[in-house]
Amino acid sequence: MTDEKTLRSLLEAVANGKVTPETALDSLKDLAYESVGEFAKIDHDRQLRTGFPEVIWGPGKTPDQIAQIIEVMRLRNPVVMATRIEPAVYTALQSKVSGLRYYESARICAIAPSTIEPRFQGEIGILSAGTADLPVAEEAAVTAELSGFRVQRLWDVGVAGIHRLLSNRHLIESASVLIVVAGMEGALPSVVAGLASCPVIAVPTSIGYGASFGGLAPLLTMLNSCAAGVGVVNIDNGFGAAVLAGQILRTAEKLRLASATS
Repeated sequence: MTDEKTLRSLLEAVANGKVTPETALDSLKDLAYESVGEFAKIDHDRQLRTGFPEVIWGPGKTPDQIAQIIEVMRLRNPVVMATRIEPAVYTALQSKVSGLRYYESARICAIAPSTIEPRFQGEIGILSAGTADLPVAEEAAVTAELSGFRVQRLWDVGVAGIHRLLSNRHLIESASVLIVVAGMEGALPSVVAGLASCPVIAVPTSIGYGASFGGLAPLLTMLNSCAAGVGVVNIDNGFGAAVLAGQILRTAEKLRLASATS
């Protein structure tokens, strides 16, 4: 934790030339967290370490706990996100947190500017196999947009009507990273990866009949994809897919800047 004694010692070492500013910055990446009551510890420097700030997981927390965490985080972060927020929880939060926005389909609450300009080159294309997959697909889309990435959506293009996908090949060809969300048998990511020249992140959903076993069937289909270049995240994990896509674009940006300065 960033206590005054530790921070003062580090700053004095920098001032005396015993520690370089770069080394001090690396040290600070692992110091700061802030307790909220007795139920949470906010990792304020996660964005400094990983490129993405901490995000609040909604299930299992009371509206009052979520509200307290948001109020602490908003003091140091321009964007604060809480995921898997059901409408009743959002209704309870409205009276506790000012300026809170709700993305109902994505089940995300956020404190954020009304407009967020993309901060990175490239585009994340997000495809859903069916309309029932939209909550997971929108979770990915909203997460990516709030994190400063450009997003292009393409919904309801599953393999049962493959012509719907093929008539939109321009989106597949223009994307820098693709997130493909599908339930049932989960075949769509393999088809897309056979058409795409960029990384494909497959997201299985829990949508399907009994033999899909709550998303296990599409998960196994995606893991066994015969198409190259497919990575798979966990069932219904649109948030994780968006963060992975963002890390790919951030890495590409770092490499581009390093090449330009070398």
